[in-house]
Formats: sequence, C-alpha cells, structure tokens
Amino acid sequence: MTTATQDIKDDTKTASGTQTVEFMSGNEAAAFAASQINYHVMGYYPITPSTEIAEYLEEMGANGKHDVNMVPADGEHGAAGICYGATTAGGRVFNATSANGLLYAIEQLPVQSGTRFPMVLNIVCRCVSGPLDIRGDHSDVMSTLNMGWIILMAKDPQEVYDMNILAVKIGELQDVRLPVIVASDGFFTSHQKRKIHHFSDKKIVADFVGEFQPTVSSVDPANPVTIGPYMNDPDQINNKKQLSMAMEAAYDSIQGVFDEYAEISGRQYNVLNTYKMEDAEAAIFILNSAADTAMEAVDRLREKGEKVGMVYPTVIRPFPHKEVAAAFKNTRAVLVADRADSYGANGGSMTHEVKAALKDDPDNRSLVLSRIYGLGGKDFFREDGETMLNLALEAAKKGKVDVLYDYIGISPGDPEYKEPKPFKAITLDESSPDVISVTKDEGTGKLKVKGVRQRDLTAMPQRIVPGHGACPGCGIFPNIGTFLKGITGHVVMLWHTGCGMVVTTGFPNTSFRVTYIHNLFQSGAATLSGVVEMYQERQRRGEIPKDQDITFVMVTGDGGLDIGLGPALGTAFRNHNLIILEYDNEGYMNTGNQLSFTTPLGHATSTSNVGSVGKGKKFHHKDSAQLFSACHIPYVFTATDSNYKDLITKAAKAQYYAKHEGMAFGKLFSVCPLNWRSADKDGQAIMSAAIDSCFFPLYEVEHGITTLNYDPEAKDKKVPIEEWLKYMGKTKHILKPENKHILEESQRELDRRWARIKALSDHPLL
Repeated sequence: MTTATQDIKDDTKTASGTQTVEFMSGNEAAAFAASQINYHVMGYYPITPSTEIAEYLEEMGANGKHDVNMVPADGEHGAAGICYGATTAGGRVFNATSANGLLYAIEQLPVQSGTRFPMVLNIVCRCVSGPLDIRGDHSDVMSTLNMGWIILMAKDPQEVYDMNILAVKIGELQDVRLPVIVASDGFFTSHQKRKIHHFSDKKIVADFVGEFQPTVSSVDPANPVTIGPYMNDPDQINNKKQLSMAMEAAYDSIQGVFDEYAEISGRQYNVLNTYKMEDAEAAIFILNSAADTAMEAVDRLREKGEKVGMVYPTVIRPFPHKEVAAAFKNTRAVLVADRADSYGANGGSMTHEVKAALKDDPDNRSLVLSRIYGLGGKDFFREDGETMLNLALEAAKKGKVDVLYDYIGISPGDPEYKEPKPFKAITLDESSPDVISVTKDEGTGKLKVKGVRQRDLTAMPQRIVPGHGACPGCGIFPNIGTFLKGITGHVVMLWHTGCGMVVTTGFPNTSFRVTYIHNLFQSGAATLSGVVEMYQERQRRGEIPKDQDITFVMVTGDGGLDIGLGPALGTAFRNHNLIILEYDNEGYMNTGNQLSFTTPLGHATSTSNVGSVGKGKKFHHKDSAQLFSACHIPYVFTATDSNYKDLITKAAKAQYYAKHEGMAFGKLFSVCPLNWRSADKDGQAIMSAAIDSCFFPLYEVEHGITTLNYDPEAKDKKVPIEEWLKYMGKTKHILKPENKHILEESQRELDRRWARIKALSDHPLL
C-alpha cells in the first residue's frame, strides 16, 4: 500500500517512449484510451453523463483516428446485447453508460461474466432515479457488486485513462477472462478537465495490452461452439464456482499488472491507497473523486495535532479485504463514507465490505461508523471530510460509537410545511368549450371534425403554461400546445424523459396545470397502460364515478421511441384507451444531440460526425407512424403545428378513438434550432419545406385506411429535398459536390416512401 498516484514530469521519457501532457476531462480520457486500444466494436446508447465518451470516440473516428466500429443501439439493454454478441465473435469490445441506463442493461452483466467473455465498460457514476437526477453519486455502480465483473475505481481523469488501459490487460488474463468496469464520478471527474499524461505512440499501449486471444469464437465454422447453454444442478453451481475462482485469480494478479504498468508509465497504482495512516487513530474510507478532498481534511486536522488518515481503494471487485484489514490494523475508529445507501441495511455497501474485512481479522478491534453523503451530486467539501473525521475521532476517544449509521449533508424539512398548489385546477367546463364537434360518417366509418377556428379555440385553457425553460424556437410546446387545443375535458399526461420533461418540471416548480407523471423511456407506455387499466377497474368497481371522463396522453421524443419502442408497441397491441404522441426532433436532444433512429441519412449529430472519413448518419430514419399503423390500432396520424388546423382536427379524432375504441398514435414534426443549427426565425419555413419536399408527409390512418391530408404535388408546391436541407447547419455538408451520393440516396428513399404513402392513400382498402 502506498499513497496516491505518483506524478511524473511533462514529456517524461520512460523505457517505452515519450508521454505527452494534455488537459482532458475524464470522458475525453476514456475515449482517448479506447482509441489507442482500437477496440473492434463499441455498442452504445446515450445517457448523461457518460454520453460524451461515445461522442468523443465517434468524432475521432470520423476523422480517421481509429477503426472502432461504433454501433448505435436502441437502448442500453440493446447496447449491452450488441456488446455481448461482439465479444463472442472474437474481438475487443467497449461500452459506457450511467445510472438507469446501467440498470436497464444489468440483465446482460451476469450473462457476460458467467460465460467469461472479457470487455470494458465505463460506468460514469450517476444517481439512480426516481426522482430523476442526472448528477453524480454511486448508486449505479453499487448495483454491480454481485454481477461477477471486476470493478476498478478512477478518482481523476489520469486514472480514467490509465484504468481503461489496465482493464484490458487484467480482464484478458488467461486465468481471469472476465469483463471489467471502470467507474468514475459523473461530472466531478467526467467533465472536469485535469492535466493528464498519456502515451504519444499508441503502439506502446498496443504492446502493453497485447494481441487479443479469444478462447472461443461464435464465427468459426470449423470449430462450432455452444455459448450460454441451459444448465441444471450441479452444473450451474460449478459454473459459479469457476467464476469465483476467476475473481480470486484476478485478486492475485491485479497488483502485478499495476506494477508492470508502472514500469512503462511511471505511475504506480495499488489495489488500496493510504494517506497518513502510519499512526492514525481515526480514519476515513472513501471512494473516487472525494478522496482528494478527504486528503485535504486529513491535512487540516493533522495541523491541529489530530492523528487521522484516509484510505481509498482502486479496486472494489475483487474487494481488497486483506489490504483493508492491514490498513486499519492499528486504527481505533473508521468512518466509511458511502455515496450510495443500501436501504434497510444500516449502512452503505462499502461499510459492510469494510466491516467484513475487519471482522475476518481476529486481532482488529476498530470501531466502524457508516455515513451516507453526496447523493444526487451534492458537493463534498473539505469541511464535510473534517466532520466525518471528527466523528471517527470522537468514537476513538470514547471507545464506542453513539450513532452507527446516518446521513451527512441533509436539510431538515419543516413538518408544518404544506406544499402550495402552483395553479388552480382546470374545471370540466373550462376545458370543454362548445367549439369542436366530432361525428362519424356512417358510410365510410371515418370521423368528421368541425369547429376548428383559431379565434374560437382561444377559449381552451392552457394545460402547459408559460414559464418553462425550453430553448428559443423549440418546437415541442407549439406542437403539444396546439394538439391540446383539440382535446376537451380532463387530461392526465405522462412524459418520457426528454427536453420537454426536463424544462417543465424542475423541482419544486412545474409548468403543468394537469396531472403529470414521469417515467423513463423504456417504461412510459407500460406505465400509462397501468394507469388506464387501474382507472377503468376502479370505475367498474364503483370507486370512481362511471361518468367521469379522462383522456390519457403520453408524450415522448428525443429518441424516446427508440429505447421505448418495444413497450409502446406492446401498448398498441393491447389497444389501451390512450394517446401516444412523439415529437420528432430527429435526435437525442436532451443529452446533447446524439443520433437517434429518427435522424435522417447523412445528418450530423454528436455521434454521427462529419470529418475526413465520417459523413453523418449512415442509415435512413425510422418511420414510426408506419410501425404503429402496422399494429392495426384505430388511429395513426402525422402532423405539425405549422398546419395548425390539420393538427387540431387530428387531435379531436385521436381523443374520440382513445375514448371509444382504443389507442391512437401521432407523430409531430418538431424543430430544434439549437441542434439543427438553424435560425430561430426559420422554424415555420423549415417545417413547410419538410412537408413540401415530402420528407414529412401529412396523413392519417383510420382503421387501416390511409388518407393523404396534403399533397404538394397536386398543389404544384413539391420541392426537392435540398430546399429543406439548406436551412440547417447540420446538413450543409450534404449539399457539397463531394457528398452528392448522400443527397441522391436521400432523395431516392424519400421518393420511394412518398410514392408508397400516395399509393396507400389512393387504395380504398389501404
């Protein structure tokens, strides 16, 4: 055991060559290390704060700086599946995720370790919701302790770079063969720039990690293998014993790999690091980025004559139990600071790991205190470290612990406080002005809507009020607000995570005058299905008046119907009485403009960069309206607020079908000036050009019968796709002569889809 990582001088020449000094964030360091390792495949999905790793790596790839095959997934579960499949095919694999994204993928983690396929996963630690919080704590990585993965902890960007290289070497040891997590702290490490040393020549990295040596391959026809078979007793327990043995082998080998790396880097890592522990009577055990701050607290109390110290691990799986016991051999009291709670266990996970390690040493009599700190990204200051150390000192002097487990940094609430209602509830009369009428044509079975007049519709109350934090020119609220003009009566809304959700509900404020529910992308449609079913069941039982009427609306966007597509399709197949609206802004805008499946071919995003090699997104956009049409639900439509009468008419129809027949789905074209790199004033022009170029046709599907609502060809207004692309900075490269093939392919596919919609509209049965 030694102190923290040793510094080396700028441009230090080691036995293996020169290192360069740069300022990098933790995410940049992870991506840079991955580029030097030159993984075969990265399956990924954006989630804050880990998203930047894929962004940086994709940007480097677009400029020819590595050969990593970046595969965008439909969600974190899909990304984990891509990664697992890739590891079985005999190559190196990389991924990065955070928080609920990790939990969504977690089913795949024991599959990966249980079948012994190495890979590297960066967990950029973030609070697990709910409620939603995107800042850093350790509640996500703690969920992986029993997944069979080696877990390395990186407290700063330098360690992120080094641990990503070390992870490859460790995981691929022949008697280990396990996947490895590199965990760094969200925002504290991931986004803060620090000076780091990295190898100038990536060959040094390649030589250190060596050539990948697969034990089996799923793509070797001469040697067919069975991967992941069904196992009964005693085979399964034997498999898990082998996994345990692999973890023991890792425990025996990791320090040796650290020592080997020190020879080429000058940076010595250890499975456990101590700071001023030689004569410490009281100490703190803490993880990752808080370690440096805790050292400052130790220094301050040492200046006052107190014998205190600090310990932080670089590896928590396998847990360094022997090293922990040795570190605290002469310490009278230890405070274990956990940035995640293990609810109901009277202490966080690290507390119980440390207690177990000390209990296994019969000579150790150290008292152990547990304190939970820093949840939801709450800052950890030197004063907090001093508070913790003073608690440990108090216990050491008393010879007992007064409070074994508690939180540090909470703000006591007022038990007398009553939350004020921000808005007066909308009455049924207010939300039902006698303006719009909906009738059914008995001959065709289609609905007819009358009364869509802009002046009259001003009587409709605003269900989403001004005061939200959307960007200037954002298309979400004009679209959803206009849609709601066509909805009468009471409304309950569920919003997926996304820009629309984030900018309207920053606690303790809200922009909603109606009941609002939030759930994550992959769970929204299922959640609203449950709400609807419970509402109807309680009506059936007489607990809610049978004549009470509520329209249930789910709003998704920002890629929400990529990760949430499966549950949304399941909702459609069950045909619940609800409406799903997708605001299509062609990307994951709430996480920084990554590509989604709705991003069109060639469009530039932060994960489909334009460079010397990259030319934007590599495949065509998803047509979600047609996907839901194929589910044979009562009503599907496309619309946009630039054609407000059309949108309001379709809203009225959607409400009728949701009340009387089942599910309705609407796709709303929504501009995003910030990430499309377009002028705020051009929103209407962009929407009009998208419609007139037939990129976004306006149509509806009632009971399987398609009706084209606007035909630019018939009005002699059809324009080529260039007239739409020219407004946006994200597509300017497509209009350059060298990218003519992208433009031609985009026009070809657009024409094909337009011709298909016209043919469907012309056919009496389609």
